[in-house]
Amino acid sequence: MSRYAVKEIYYTLQGEGAHSGRAAVFLRFTGCNLWSGRDQDRGRGAGGCSAWCDTDFVGTDGPGGGRFDGPSTLAAAVTAAWPSAAGGEPLVVATGGEPLLQLDPALIDALHAAGFTVAIETNGTIAIPAGVDWVCVSPKAHAPLAVTRGDELKLVYPQPEVPPASVEHLDFRHFFLQPLDGPQAAEFTRACLEYCLAHPRWRISLQTHKLLNIP
Repeated sequence: MSRYAVKEIYYTLQGEGAHSGRAAVFLRFTGCNLWSGRDQDRGRGAGGCSAWCDTDFVGTDGPGGGRFDGPSTLAAAVTAAWPSAAGGEPLVVATGGEPLLQLDPALIDALHAAGFTVAIETNGTIAIPAGVDWVCVSPKAHAPLAVTRGDELKLVYPQPEVPPASVEHLDFRHFFLQPLDGPQAAEFTRACLEYCLAHPRWRISLQTHKLLNIP
């Protein structure tokens, strides 16, 4: 039985948050603990994000995706996605869905052995294994947080059930508001801008990968 189910592995620029613009390999795992990812389940899910989540994390059919039988095999696939002559400091971003359903210490060790800094983008409902180098948590409504400290808290805004003031006491180095995408994106971007101006602890995070039309 395969140990890891991966939607896609690809090389790009990080489009969001504190590492925006940095080259990285994205390792997108299949599956999420807050909703199924299927259109027929829109509006149903523990975290409320099922109504607006725009990430495809179903199946293993994306570029570089598949089922991997062990950490060394998956780490080799991540390594193959990083340009060998690129130089710089290799970064892998484990994301999903929810990466902590699958990311484990053995894989973290294998990625470190391959020379990667390991970052995660998580909904924060599952405890983080030792060894992760950069922790980005994106809280979701009605989804209790198991992770209350890290490097970066990125809140999709607006979520009426998760106002920024309800999470800004948590122990994070950076606090970002990211406009909810969709038909009201311009309105929500303006709302984020105004909130950050009025509450300067928060910074705005734009999805620059969408603006640049890259993965």
